[in-house]
Amino acid sequence: MKTTLSISLLVAAAAWAQRPVAPTNEPKGNPRGDNVADYNILQSFETGYRWRTVGGNGDMYRSTVNYGDGIRLLSSSLSVQSREGHGGLFDQILLNTQGLGNDPYQSATLRIEKNRLYRYDLMWRSTDYFNPALTISNGEHLMDTTLHTQDHDFTVFPQSNLKLFLGYSRNLQNGPALSTIQLFDARGDEYPLFANIRREQNEFRLGGELRVLGFRLNVLRGWQDFKEDTPTNLTSPEQGNNPSDLNALISFRRNEPYHGTSPYWRVALFREGKRYWAMNGRFTYVAGNRAFVFDEFSSGVNRIGALVNHQVAVFGDARRPAATGNLTFSLFPTSGITITNQTSVNNIRMVGDSFLSQYDLGTAPSPVIPFTYLGIRTVANSTDINVRLSPWFALYAGYHYSDRHIASIEGQENFGSPAPAPPDNTPIEQSNQLKAGTLGFRIKPVKPLTINLDAEIGRANRPIYPISERDYQAFRARVEYRQKSFRASAYARSDYNTNSISLTSFASQSRQYGVDASWVPSEWFSIDAGYAKLHLFTLGGIDYFVAPAQEVKGQSSLYVSNIHTANLGMRFSILKRVDLYLGYSHVQDVGDGRATPFGPARYTALPAFQAAQTFPLRFESPQARVSLSLSRKVRWNAGYQYYGYNEQFGGIQDYRAHTGYSSISWSF
Repeated sequence: MKTTLSISLLVAAAAWAQRPVAPTNEPKGNPRGDNVADYNILQSFETGYRWRTVGGNGDMYRSTVNYGDGIRLLSSSLSVQSREGHGGLFDQILLNTQGLGNDPYQSATLRIEKNRLYRYDLMWRSTDYFNPALTISNGEHLMDTTLHTQDHDFTVFPQSNLKLFLGYSRNLQNGPALSTIQLFDARGDEYPLFANIRREQNEFRLGGELRVLGFRLNVLRGWQDFKEDTPTNLTSPEQGNNPSDLNALISFRRNEPYHGTSPYWRVALFREGKRYWAMNGRFTYVAGNRAFVFDEFSSGVNRIGALVNHQVAVFGDARRPAATGNLTFSLFPTSGITITNQTSVNNIRMVGDSFLSQYDLGTAPSPVIPFTYLGIRTVANSTDINVRLSPWFALYAGYHYSDRHIASIEGQENFGSPAPAPPDNTPIEQSNQLKAGTLGFRIKPVKPLTINLDAEIGRANRPIYPISERDYQAFRARVEYRQKSFRASAYARSDYNTNSISLTSFASQSRQYGVDASWVPSEWFSIDAGYAKLHLFTLGGIDYFVAPAQEVKGQSSLYVSNIHTANLGMRFSILKRVDLYLGYSHVQDVGDGRATPFGPARYTALPAFQAAQTFPLRFESPQARVSLSLSRKVRWNAGYQYYGYNEQFGGIQDYRAHTGYSSISWSF
């Protein structure tokens, strides 16, 4: 998990530092558009060919970049505006697309509006998700799915005091996946299983908004339905990952449909525009219901060569009502003082039963009721004050308090009996109080310079998880300088948390530093650059088994990460005909400085744990893009980008990728 976290942070930092090399995003065509009848029309599109060459681990490239070869519509835009604001069936059409045709990340947005009558908004996205089979799972855990999402929102009378809302959203994910299962006991073998992912979510919305007497009331009623019907099966008889033993799997099937519905209400009340006060409140209630069935049958030979038929049936349902509400009240006694108080309540419950029946060679079932109730109720209040003492100095402070109550009722197990024992309705309860204070300053010694300093200190008496915040402190500092065409800023952040409880302990330290600057000295040249460092240190106690009866205590899990991120971009405009962009991004986790995975032992004597205490790697990506104006409406574009990924300790997942494109942009 820590390795995955390090890769995710690194890839996310790289994506933030530099976008892919296409589309061009250079100005083209007549910025004023063309007049046709009663409308003004602006339209452009960029179509071209992408190419790539990949060396090393192609699966890792697909999981982080995934751009391939082929012709596609890199981007397009359409704007149709009524010249007088009183068109026929519509007054505005806006359409924008990205990567249509063959890109792994495609999107389209559409807005059609008739002033004072209606507004329709559409957002559509398609994402190819590829999770490669990592070496730690013998190449038997992977997923190659496509996620399609769409959102439709229709507003009637958008500019009036009474609005009506209609909406619909749909998410659909499907594609092949591979996983494993261990049978027929704790010393059995592992077998690969194929799954056809099928997940679907639909949401319908109906509501409205009313403005009256200075208040704004927003009410929304929604129905959200979710279902997952992913069958898992064995494609052919398997000897398992250890062919030298007697274990073998002859047949296997698993069906586990999971369906649910979540009808909800959302109500919001706002009072704004008052000179001395403002108020807003929000309330949400979801009446969630879920039901599931797990039906699994397997047949094979166990570790002693005996024939085994194994059948498991699990079914259940649950009600998951959740209610949240908050009320915010702000006072403005003077132009330089703002006082804000917010009270919020969150209450979520899970009420239901689940039953398990297991047959081995026709033996009696063993019913189990894992639990019957789980409830978490949180009440929080915060008060913040912002005081501007002078044009160059302001301070702000706050006090935050929350009380969380957790109650659980576990069911009774009764193995070997056809009927479960009656549940014990005595709840197991726990409460946790968190108190935190904040203090900050905003200083502006000279007009171009702004300095922000703030701190937060919190204390919780009984956190719910070992990694939850208990005794923590956070400090922030930011300096920004703006002068004409030059801007520069620097920041520093630190978050420390210590959580020691009766079962184990946990501590984390996070420190971030960064600087960035941009300069536009002339119309034909601009430059921007940035650097950031993220230090992460976590230390937690662990208790585990190395054999069915051998428990290991007193060990700790240590993880150290030091991520450096740098980016540089320069733009040139040559004779107002050629636009050139040069960029480079570099992201590197140097780990804890060790050169080999099995360096000096730290907090554990097991070599496997030592290797997992840090994960140094590097990701770099230079790119170049050129756009040449061929005429007033046509441009030729080309670009190149290199991706280099390197893991210091392994190298099995390293890859090198050269990508590029050539396109034509046309505006008319």
